[in-house]
Amino acid sequence: MTNEDRTTTTEMADWWATAISDIHPGVIRLRGYPIEDLIGTVDFVSMIWLMVRGDTPPPGQAALLEAALVASVDHGPQAPSIAIARMATTCGIGLNSAVATGVNVLGDTHGGAGQQCVELLEAIRAAELAGATEQVALRTVVEEWRSRRPYLPGFGHRFHPVDPRRDPLLGLLDDAAKRGHIGGEFVRIVRALEAYLNEGRQRPIPMNIDGATATVYAELGFPPELARGLFVLSRSVGILAHAWEQTQRGERIKGPMPRSVLPHYIGPQRPAGAAADIMHRDQPVLTGQ
Repeated sequence: MTNEDRTTTTEMADWWATAISDIHPGVIRLRGYPIEDLIGTVDFVSMIWLMVRGDTPPPGQAALLEAALVASVDHGPQAPSIAIARMATTCGIGLNSAVATGVNVLGDTHGGAGQQCVELLEAIRAAELAGATEQVALRTVVEEWRSRRPYLPGFGHRFHPVDPRRDPLLGLLDDAAKRGHIGGEFVRIVRALEAYLNEGRQRPIPMNIDGATATVYAELGFPPELARGLFVLSRSVGILAHAWEQTQRGERIKGPMPRSVLPHYIGPQRPAGAAADIMHRDQPVLTGQ
């Protein structure tokens, strides 16, 4: 092999260079660990942590990640990501395509609040580290956030008066902070933020699942983008379960509403024969020969 060949081979091998996986014939290493050592030794949640972070979770932190993932698995067919996966299944596509269809609607509005809430909590913490008091940091960041968006992510819910997933996660966070498994700064911030948002309100705006899981991810040191990625990973389980259930029913081309319910038409009404007016009057009329 010439030096030029070696250079070309090295360049090709560097094209997809990665610190995640090392694959050769008969060898699979993930983050440096032989796969045969990981199988049966490392639980799936710790494996997720290892793959995205490059190390294993500190004591007590894997349990928090697992709790956040469990809490976000499903929210029923009223969630667009679930409904669209079920509808897609009735169109005759496979499970993989149905799951991908559901995942693909998890955007900024449906699925992005966790990431946005981590960004919000980090902004408050950054203001405090810059010298602001807790109250000043809360007021400054909330006012700035509201100037750009009509709502604060992580608070309130369109369906639940109080999100039933909130308190169990907050309880686990409080316990983890007492045990020294997490720093507890973001737990303090999110509780102070909830109190600040509800000052003087007769109807409180409670923290929701996105606020609680965002606090978990912030305490565990996950970047905001990974907060969304982890939510997608969690919700994929619910999407898969619903898509699979739908395949067992044998229904075909099932739309978002029963056939007996038709959407209201709100456009203009045209009289019969009005379509002829669409054509320019000076155009020749075509006739068959």
